[in-house]
Amino acid sequence: MQAISKTFAAMLRSCFTTTGSYIPATILFTLLTKLILFPVSLWTHRNSLKMVSLMSEVNRLKIRYYGDKETIAEETQALYKRAHYHPLASTVPMFIQLALLIGVIGAVRELLTGTESMLSVYPAQMGGITLLMPIAAGCSALLLGLAQNRLNPLQREQTKTGQWLTNGLSIGISLMLGAFVPIGVGVYWIASNLLTIVQQAVLNALMPPARYVDYIDLLESRRELSELNSLSSGVSKEDKQREKADYKRFFSIANKHLVFYSEKSGFYKYYQDVIEYLLSYSNITIHYITSDPKDQIFQIAQAKPHIKPYYIGEQKLITLMMKMDADMVVMTTPDLDNFHIKRSYVRKDVEYVFMFHWLTSTHMIIREHAYDHFDTVLCPGPYQITELREAERMYGTHEKTLVDSGYGLIERLEKQYQAMGAVQHEKPQILIGPSWQPDNIMDSCIDALLEQLWQGEYHVIVRPHPEYIKRYPTRIAAFQQRYGQQIGRKLILDLDFSSNMAVYESDLLITDWSNVGYEFAFATGKPILFIDTPPKITNPNYTAFSMEPLDITLRTKVGRSLGLDELSKTAETAAYLLGHSEQYRSDILRWRREILPQCGRSGELCGKYILSRLIRAAQQGKREE
Repeated sequence: MQAISKTFAAMLRSCFTTTGSYIPATILFTLLTKLILFPVSLWTHRNSLKMVSLMSEVNRLKIRYYGDKETIAEETQALYKRAHYHPLASTVPMFIQLALLIGVIGAVRELLTGTESMLSVYPAQMGGITLLMPIAAGCSALLLGLAQNRLNPLQREQTKTGQWLTNGLSIGISLMLGAFVPIGVGVYWIASNLLTIVQQAVLNALMPPARYVDYIDLLESRRELSELNSLSSGVSKEDKQREKADYKRFFSIANKHLVFYSEKSGFYKYYQDVIEYLLSYSNITIHYITSDPKDQIFQIAQAKPHIKPYYIGEQKLITLMMKMDADMVVMTTPDLDNFHIKRSYVRKDVEYVFMFHWLTSTHMIIREHAYDHFDTVLCPGPYQITELREAERMYGTHEKTLVDSGYGLIERLEKQYQAMGAVQHEKPQILIGPSWQPDNIMDSCIDALLEQLWQGEYHVIVRPHPEYIKRYPTRIAAFQQRYGQQIGRKLILDLDFSSNMAVYESDLLITDWSNVGYEFAFATGKPILFIDTPPKITNPNYTAFSMEPLDITLRTKVGRSLGLDELSKTAETAAYLLGHSEQYRSDILRWRREILPQCGRSGELCGKYILSRLIRAAQQGKREE
């Protein structure tokens, strides 16, 4: 450090000789140090850009191995190694600045020794007007921090909290230095802070961050990670403790064969037939994971000891699924391995089975590649099988096992509808069952529909989609407030997704693009009034398929449609459909036979397939042993 101080003293003395004044000499000296060390700054800038360019990959590692901190750390280090990124490089400027500061302190002392210049005094000792120096140093640090928040590629990507922690530390150091080092050193510090702003602008001009960083992809990766981080928001402390216990209990059980996963309580109805078959014809233990702490499965399991229920929230589910150790997992959630729910990396031989919770087509309302990573798909009928085979050929994906297994919910709804007999209403009862995509009935025309139907003296049930209820609680609250006087009298707001009473008790259904329409029609034989809101198109490439989606085809087969500019005909069209319900019934049942040829056998077909595969897996395991 003495050698550095002597070198700096010689440089500073030369600058003083050149300028004849200390402050200009210090600025010149600071500029020279910036120029001499510019290659280091350029290397650090390049390293920072590399770090920012890797952030989207790091975010996706956090998504892929969500909750597994050890694996995330290992994979991140491997990524850095492949990219030749040095995480400690960002600390190089700090150590250089520290060495410079120590050297400058020695240089200033040597230059000012024997003089009575104000530049050699310490503000903390002198007080008075000299205390303006720490204030000026702090202000220069504040300006630098604000500039770096916008100019420095690495600091710009910090959170606002992180930025202000960094800036606060810099300001605090500057205040201390300004107070406890000679004023001459403070002048250097201020000049260094201000010239660093200029230096960063020059670095950005030489190596523009936008040329090295895909900011659109970085923003998307952050959004995806943020969505995962928000999954457990609103979970109570009691449910978190319960989740922790259930997670531990799940992995404490060895040799798990069959796991069902349900997003929420209402999804049990899609599994009900197959679970009842399995319980009746085998002694298999069913491990049922749900992300709904109030799922009806907990009550059902009390009477069925072969069902083992677990509450695992959506966030913790990510880790659980990655560590899945069962022979088979059955789920109604598509996009396995595409988003946060991944295939197990503990066992590569888990068979993942997808079961539909809708009965129409596979290629319009669901994303492309939503089924690619499943091993088996239990299809409602031959339409879905043909569509999935065409998708495999189009995308070049592996051939899955496709089972024509029927659609248990329709079977159960039909039985319940027949068992209850004809329900006579004082006024015709109309069910409004919207979807939840943008511009659905609730958001585009619910007021106009209710006005029309009440003119026709109908009793109306409004049953929003459960996803709409989950995503837009304020809209539901606004609807309740708007129709508070009518609710309970001529309007019922049905928010209970676990019950289907409203579906088969109603005389007519009005919907937009919700699959509840076809469930209603095929279970009861009653027609539907469709409102032509913008269709739900999740896969914009659905037209590349040779088959028109059933979601479109069936609209003209099981009822009538009205455009948004034809809502004045709602009461008239509803009266027509109600008056011709028997004519529609024969057409509806004919279409049901074509679309669901295995109707009435879904529990048996799904159950037999699952049992046969589990027996085969057990035999394979014994042979390997």
